[in-house]
Amino acid sequence: MDDLLKTVQEKTGLSLEQAQGAIDAVLDFVKDKLPAPIASQLEGLMGGGSDGDDDGGLMDKIGDMGKGLLGG
Repeated sequence: MDDLLKTVQEKTGLSLEQAQGAIDAVLDFVKDKLPAPIASQLEGLMGGGSDGDDDGGLMDKIGDMGKGLLGG
């Protein structure tokens, strides 16, 4: 998640708090569009849960996707 936060800050010039707010807004938007069972799993993973993998977790994967979208 720190990588995503840093990338958003660098690409947009937002402050730490603004970048965090932007990330939270996007994640909330995505959760609202997902079916309830999947959204609840996403909520659990965002709240510090684990998807069972030790490969960086969901937030790191989202960060990697964000980097690609932002050209990083």
